[in-house]
Amino acid sequence: MAAADSSSIVRLNIGGKKFTTTVDTLTQREPDSMLAAMFSGRHTLCSDHEEGYIFVDRDGKHFRHILNWLRDGVVPTLSDSEYAELLREAEYYQLLGLMDGIHSVTSKRREADDWDTELTRTDIIKCIQSERVRFRGVNLSGLDLSKLDLSFVDFSYACLKNVFFSRANLQCAKFRDVDAEGSIFHNAILRECEFTGANLRGALLAGASLQSANLQDACLADCSFCGADLRSAHLQTADLTNANLEGANLEGANLKGAKLSNANLKGANLQRAYLRHVNLRETHLEGAKLDGANLLGAIR
Repeated sequence: MAAADSSSIVRLNIGGKKFTTTVDTLTQREPDSMLAAMFSGRHTLCSDHEEGYIFVDRDGKHFRHILNWLRDGVVPTLSDSEYAELLREAEYYQLLGLMDGIHSVTSKRREADDWDTELTRTDIIKCIQSERVRFRGVNLSGLDLSKLDLSFVDFSYACLKNVFFSRANLQCAKFRDVDAEGSIFHNAILRECEFTGANLRGALLAGASLQSANLQDACLADCSFCGADLRSAHLQTADLTNANLEGANLEGANLKGAKLSNANLKGANLQRAYLRHVNLRETHLEGAKLDGANLLGAIR
């Protein structure tokens, strides 16, 4: 069926669980989300003919929390494992506000549980007022450092697991050999950053600005770079196994020796990218722009 007007009732079948809501609910709070795009009127949506439910192939366990977030903007009270599950669903539906809310709640909970972090967010804010800031080798796991100006800060060798860097300014920051598994960098400014040898497995970098960033030898497996700007980035010998780079801008990026097994590069801009001798056989390249890319010896 065609997308309805804003006051229309919508019936959704999420992985077998059925929900009823309105177009207003699905589009107003998070206007840049996938759900808002689905019901914006720009797309034709198919439903079953008997009951009129639109099917979405996702686990429906937490979809009620997503609807409640869209209705009233309140993050539910859940266990840590349930928050992890809800976060995956929020990422899928591109609900950045809900993602921010989940990380804010979980960060406060971790600080209250007295994690083995050596500094708090307040400590970090005090430190960055000085001229030269270093957190080399420091354990900052689980901290919420979103929206801070951390440009030129040296985090080399630090433990940054599950740190929330959303929308932070990290231009020219150093992350050499850090362990930042599962950290959130969505919409962060990371231009000219150094991530050489870093472990970023499962990190979220959707919408991040990574122009000319150095990610050589980094573990980027299972990372999300959806819509990220990676122009002229250095990705030599990086592990991008299962990484999601759909719609990313990799114009002029150097991917020499990168591992791209099962990587999603659908719709990515790879114009003038260096892909010489790269194995692209198991890479998803539907709709990718490859004009001027160096593909000499690439396996396709």
